[in-house]
Amino acid sequence: MKNNSENKLLSFLRDNTVPLMFIVICAVCIPLSGFSTSYLINEIVTRMGRNIFLILALLIPIMSGMGLNFGMTLGAMAGEIALIFVSDWQIWGIPGVVLAMILSIPISVLLGAFCGKILNMAKGREMITSYILSFFMNGIYQLVVLYMMGSIIPIKHFSIKLPRGYGIRNTVSLLNMRQCLDNLLAVRVAGVKIPVLTFIIIGILCLFIVWFRKTKLGQDMRAVGQDMGVARDAGINVERTRIISIIMSTVLAGFGMVIYLQNMGNIATYSSHSQIGMFCIAALLVGGASVDKASIGNVFLGVILFHTMFIVAPKAGAAITGDSMIGEYFRVFVSYAVITLALIMYETKKRKHKSQAAQQLQLDQKEADAHE
Repeated sequence: MKNNSENKLLSFLRDNTVPLMFIVICAVCIPLSGFSTSYLINEIVTRMGRNIFLILALLIPIMSGMGLNFGMTLGAMAGEIALIFVSDWQIWGIPGVVLAMILSIPISVLLGAFCGKILNMAKGREMITSYILSFFMNGIYQLVVLYMMGSIIPIKHFSIKLPRGYGIRNTVSLLNMRQCLDNLLAVRVAGVKIPVLTFIIIGILCLFIVWFRKTKLGQDMRAVGQDMGVARDAGINVERTRIISIIMSTVLAGFGMVIYLQNMGNIATYSSHSQIGMFCIAALLVGGASVDKASIGNVFLGVILFHTMFIVAPKAGAAITGDSMIGEYFRVFVSYAVITLALIMYETKKRKHKSQAAQQLQLDQKEADAHE
């Protein structure tokens, strides 16, 4: 009985190493930062509204066995391009947000289909392929935004164009759109602003994901994620199903980027999307997700823990060392370290399962030989 409970405890610790590590980091850093409870809760709630939609976009490719979709950056680029057009047309507020989401759909679908086809050629190496693909597409994005917008693609407003007459400025203001979603239906509880409409939109996406898993296409994706060979034998078009999962993820990432940037109030034209995939994946892994398994609960827990660390690390670093930049370096280091640790743990677990399966196969073979 004692051994059984010890095994369960060890199993729990092994499966939740990353979240437990972050709980310890946050528990140490929060008192050192000196932030008040109301300020901390306010910041966490704001960041939850800003980031959760983007992170939820990662769940569908994981379900279909394609791992962590670093290619979600392509959807973020689509959202940025849509917002540049909307700001040029001077359509602000909720209509501007809705129009930007609609405009991002065809761009996201096109980029998602391209990404899905590339990833089908790199089965088993989807994560590194999508990561490199995001760098490649960033080059195309820079070409479009820096040279084509204003020269080939008509841009009217000089306020967003570079002085030379073409290309988009480093920063595009969304001041007239800033937090329009967050402020509509917002309520204040004990000094904490809760963006109700943003959380309703996030809730709708969560319900859609739960419903989608039960649909025929959702079941097909889960079957493909478990075993492509068995899924293909069952009559599922594996390649098409994988492409659809990436397209869905890219479209949702486009929507998420629009929500993210309306909260920020400006677009850093050439860098807003560059780290978005990395931070979203890090937050998901902090919540206890893995390369082949992730839930909505992992998303919420990950955002709370990861962004709590992001808020308190600079002040805690300044309190310990006298230099707030230490905290900045620490949180960037942790982002990459979490992804590295999660990938190492996943690979170790996979090899262990393979080894156990091989040993079991040998035992079964010996038993079969003995019976003969």
